Amino acid sequence: MALRFGVEEEYFVVDPVSRRIVPRAPAVVRRASADLGDRASTELIASLAEAKTSPCDDLTKLDEQIRAMRGSMAAAAAAEGLLLAATGTPVLGDTVPPPISAGPRYADSLAHYRALDDEMSICSCHVHVGIADRAVALEVSNHLRPWLPTLLALAANSPYLSGRDTGHACWRVMSWARWPVAGPPPYFRSLAHFEDTVESLLGCGALMDPATLFWDVRPSFRFPTVEIRLGDVALTADDAVLFAALIRALVQVSLTGDAPAPDPPPEILRAAYWLAARDGLSGTGIDTFTGRPVPHRRLAADLVAHVRDALRDNGDLDQVTAGMRRLLTTGTGADRQRAAFRRRERLTDVVDHAALIAPGDETE
Repeated sequence: MALRFGVEEEYFVVDPVSRRIVPRAPAVVRRASADLGDRASTELIASLAEAKTSPCDDLTKLDEQIRAMRGSMAAAAAAEGLLLAATGTPVLGDTVPPPISAGPRYADSLAHYRALDDEMSICSCHVHVGIADRAVALEVSNHLRPWLPTLLALAANSPYLSGRDTGHACWRVMSWARWPVAGPPPYFRSLAHFEDTVESLLGCGALMDPATLFWDVRPSFRFPTVEIRLGDVALTADDAVLFAALIRALVQVSLTGDAPAPDPPPEILRAAYWLAARDGLSGTGIDTFTGRPVPHRRLAADLVAHVRDALRDNGDLDQVTAGMRRLLTTGTGADRQRAAFRRRERLTDVVDHAALIAPGDETE
């Protein structure tokens, strides 16, 4: 049986004239809530708006939900005279200090993490996959760790930051790495090991609360799911659907067989992350199973081969195969952002290329 899954996405609120980010997410979310209810929400930074799908077990249904969700959010922004841009970092606009949303939790975060909140002008994609048993979710996390750099490369969509090219395909993860509890999760030997680790992090103040456990894979504290949260927000709905399908298949493969999860050395995993963040699908990464250099495109092919049976069982194989062919031909979101810039060397064109499309407007 196919596992249930859902997607959360964050978008930048952008002035349509300057294309700079603006702190008007609360107005957009209020309008979007008429259609999406509590599936539209604000975030810590007042220039970010978030939207969520409902859980479902079919990729076609998830595809429909993501497109409808993006359309509703875009229409709400347009009604406020604004745009929403699906980029992992702001292409244009000042980010330090960021405008913090109102509310006691956000005030507590600023008091606890201080200037680290300056790094939160970032938009990501979170994929939830239904795993109710926390011990099982942790075993899934262990199995996913070697594949995280490849997923990161596939989802890279943040080359620009406030008017400059960072030279990275995914700058968002570079900002995220500064947080005390972020990046690839540890290898957990048991549920007790996880709980003891979280208790220690809470006790010493590295965590404000369990919801600030920002590892790239974690058991959700709100839902009966394992949450994979390492990707940039996808440039297009097609990219988001491909990413979600691959992650669900990886989770399903992790649930089969009795072989222990591999445990790449932390230094290898860290280096693999950086290479994936720097180059996306270009250049050479690290095979975390062997420690040897391997082209990122080969690593992506290895990932698809690893989950092929699960994709076939889910009925997703043809759609994922076509999506991977497209991604390898046109490039990651970061590649396409840079291509949009090269046409006229205007960063405003990049923002326009990443803007969500409201129903009735020109399609992507």
